[in-house]
Amino acid sequence: MLRKRSITINGHGTSYSVEDEFQAELLRLATISGKPLARLVAEIDANRPQGANLSSAIRLFVLKALQNQV
Repeated sequence: MLRKRSITINGHGTSYSVEDEFQAELLRLATISGKPLARLVAEIDANRPQGANLSSAIRLFVLKALQNQV
């Protein structure tokens, strides 16, 4: 199910919407990298292409991470 999630990154509140499965994988990736979720999301946010929304950037980050594991 698609859910809106609120998070504070770089001192400001923002939100993103991803399916529960993407959120679970994002949390797993944060855990195995030893980073808090907010830090990982801040890194994704900082590296997303101009004009791309955060939700899409998170989904693509998770997809790429899973592809690299295969």
